[in-house]
Amino acid sequence: MTPFNAQPHPYLVPFKGGFRVDKAPTSPDKKTLKSIDWRDNLEKKKERIGRLQHQLFADNRYALLIVFQAMDAGGKDSTIRHVLTGVNPTGVRVTSFKKPSALELQHDFLWRSVAHLPARGEIGVFNRSYYEEVLVVRVRPELLAAQRSPEPAAESTWLDRLHRINDHERHLAASGTVILKFWLNVSKEEQRRRFLKRIERPNKRWKFRAADLNERELWDDYMDCYDACLNATSKPWAPWYAIPADDKPFMRWQVADLIAGALGQLGLAFPVVSGEAEAELEAAARALGRP
Repeated sequence: MTPFNAQPHPYLVPFKGGFRVDKAPTSPDKKTLKSIDWRDNLEKKKERIGRLQHQLFADNRYALLIVFQAMDAGGKDSTIRHVLTGVNPTGVRVTSFKKPSALELQHDFLWRSVAHLPARGEIGVFNRSYYEEVLVVRVRPELLAAQRSPEPAAESTWLDRLHRINDHERHLAASGTVILKFWLNVSKEEQRRRFLKRIERPNKRWKFRAADLNERELWDDYMDCYDACLNATSKPWAPWYAIPADDKPFMRWQVADLIAGALGQLGLAFPVVSGEAEAELEAAARALGRP
């Protein structure tokens, strides 16, 4: 198990249940929003993440998996872009999970994500994830039939899948992967405003799909599924954070701060060169003309 263990945080989903989606804030109070320049502070936090990622790669003991879930227009793409612009792209891989392919449908629901897990020294980002299988598939159980799954569209199926996800994440954590999961909690009203912006701005129209409105009609069903999902799968080794997402600068800073904090717990260090390797370096330095 990694040294990482989720610390108390205002937006941490409790490990013993009791979380209520309908009580979770979608925006902090106005005093909090005005108290700090969240954009400026994000730049400083990104620099720290960049330094820590360099150490993560050199240390080569741990991996970091970051999972983002949200309703449409929740801000996943822009958060990933803004928070991780300071890291070395060779050590980061972002995977967006869309509609499963024919090959993916031939396997269990966790299969397609396994190939995209980060190796030691890497950061892996899941833009949506295997959690779609207990969210959108639960809201639209006809998708279960399309997967040709032997599982029935029943309560027992979703509970079993949640248990399997917990086992999967516990295995990853025990193998050295730090897992951070962010639910970007956007309000229905803010989603409406963002959809309108997508329609009205030529450079954003490509992001809008008419099908998004169909999903919006199922908002309450999705909130019920998020409620069940977050309560069942927020664990000390794989915590969920319900981040208020109506204000993007505030949201991005919160995500960046949690990423930096998790990496900072790992005691990352650059490898120490000693013995024969040190002698080889000294010989190389003399060959290069060092006195």
